[in-house]
Amino acid sequence: MMVSEQDEMDSLNSRIESMRTEHRDLDLVIDRLTLEGSPDQLMLRRLKKRKLLLKDQIAQLERQLEPDIPA
Repeated sequence: MMVSEQDEMDSLNSRIESMRTEHRDLDLVIDRLTLEGSPDQLMLRRLKKRKLLLKDQIAQLERQLEPDIPA
């Protein structure tokens, strides 16, 4: 069975939206931990690293959705 280009784009959009939701959730958790006063620095670093990784992955997927524009 062949996957259509539209199905592939829908799948990418769905993955991007899911990743954006996780990115927002991480942002809230990081803010909450920071406001606690003495957050676990190791956990905070890991959460920030995961958030940055998600941002990079989202950007990469968004580039896949953009049509190639000839130079």
